[in-house]
Amino acid sequence: MPDLWEESTSDPIPAYWYGLPHGYLPLDLDPPVDQLMALVKRVLGLPEEHRDQAERVLRFYAGVVTTLNSHNVQGCAIGLHPDDEGSFASSVLTFSTVAAPGVNATLALADMAVTAAREPGKDVQPLELPCGTGFFTAEARCAVAPGRPSDEDGSLPEDPVWQGTVAVTGPGTPDIVVVQLVTPALELADEYRDVLLGVAHTVSFVDPSPADGAGRTASGAVADSTHSPFG
Repeated sequence: MPDLWEESTSDPIPAYWYGLPHGYLPLDLDPPVDQLMALVKRVLGLPEEHRDQAERVLRFYAGVVTTLNSHNVQGCAIGLHPDDEGSFASSVLTFSTVAAPGVNATLALADMAVTAAREPGKDVQPLELPCGTGFFTAEARCAVAPGRPSDEDGSLPEDPVWQGTVAVTGPGTPDIVVVQLVTPALELADEYRDVLLGVAHTVSFVDPSPADGAGRTASGAVADSTHSPFG
């Protein structure tokens, strides 16, 4: 059962909703300016021995937010879960949309699936989700390692990651919703595949919030079953 419901901020409408599983913390992709300025002041006020590290984290956060916004990402959550070695496995969940103006979204989705299936090393499977038709694809690839300095030749260091993607659309919906999970824990690919598919099954184009107007965000446990396909 998801911890909380999130409403996408996609524009144009339709909006969509999704559940976040345990261990995932939403990342604010549109932080208020005053909040950022307060954070900068706090960093500048730290002792010198801690300031450099805090500044690197702040720059990394700003860079991640800028990159995600440039790729039309409406939602992002960072996951930390204990692993078998007494440490933590990390992952990133993102939610975005692909517009299909003037084209049937289901046909556009089918075209995306065919294109993905032609790429070497990708596993593509069709999905029937509560909200509509979709597909799942996964691959292992190399990605730039966040927060690490450049190599001596100026190139950015890369690490292998597992990347899973679900794309889905629903009846009368002009957008394609893309849910993606990326993790460097390749040995946990099967577990993270289950996490991604579980999240994909919570995607809804119908507001799952209570019908009493209490708000646009509600816990999954109290979501109105007459409006939610997961109740």
